[in-house]
Amino acid sequence: MGKLLEGDDGLPAEEVGIWAKEKHDYLCRYIDISRSARAKYLGTGKAGATYIDLFCGPGRCKVRDTGEWIDGGAVSAWKKSQEGGAPFTHVFIGDLDVQRREAAVTRLRQLGAPVVGIDGTAVQSVHKIVKHLNPYGLHFAFLDPFDLATLNFDIIVTLSQLTRIDMLVHISQMDLQRNAVSYATTEESAFDTFAPGWRNKVAIIQAQQTLRQQVFQYWRDKVAGLGVWPSTDMRLLKGGNNQPLYWLLMAAKHPLPHKFWATASNIEGQGKLDF
Repeated sequence: MGKLLEGDDGLPAEEVGIWAKEKHDYLCRYIDISRSARAKYLGTGKAGATYIDLFCGPGRCKVRDTGEWIDGGAVSAWKKSQEGGAPFTHVFIGDLDVQRREAAVTRLRQLGAPVVGIDGTAVQSVHKIVKHLNPYGLHFAFLDPFDLATLNFDIIVTLSQLTRIDMLVHISQMDLQRNAVSYATTEESAFDTFAPGWRNKVAIIQAQQTLRQQVFQYWRDKVAGLGVWPSTDMRLLKGGNNQPLYWLLMAAKHPLPHKFWATASNIEGQGKLDF
């Protein structure tokens, strides 16, 4: 999580690395490519299409290395849906930090977005949001947490109860790589939040690379067990020194979102799990 500063519009903004631009580009590419499918749920009498972001941040960012101002994920997503002629009918955003969440809500309202800000942790927020959703609608969630612990598995369990749910998920490769041994040897660690039950399936005493691979695969299997299949196509985003930061992958019940994601992420040599 980057530090807060005054944005170029006078509202709170966040400092980010240059890789945030790439991440938001993939998000917007997916939203643009999926616009025809989303359009089928729009209009009078239709069930609607929802955008969900549980880690929304303030909605505006300054790139640390270049000084460039860019939109945050939720703002970028809303703008892209408008540009494509298939705007989301509902936008639900949450962030545990009230200042960040309220800044994002303000920016989205200024753009005419049908936004609702939800108070609480991501787990609390997702339970509140699901209660508001049309069960026949098309729902898209961007899960962009700071680390593994914040991606509580209960979030995915709750979203998986929706009939039509597509999730673009950020998995922190850096957190997994740096802290695997600590997480594996500590009681009630981030691994237990991220992939509950892993201790019954993964041996702690083994090579670190194998440990990381097996925990991640266990998570993938648990997600698939909910009927929300994680894509094999994943995009690895890297930092300025070419260090791996995180994976972006699609989890969805229908094969069409996976096809959209394969196109949006322009996968070629990116699906390899290099731990």
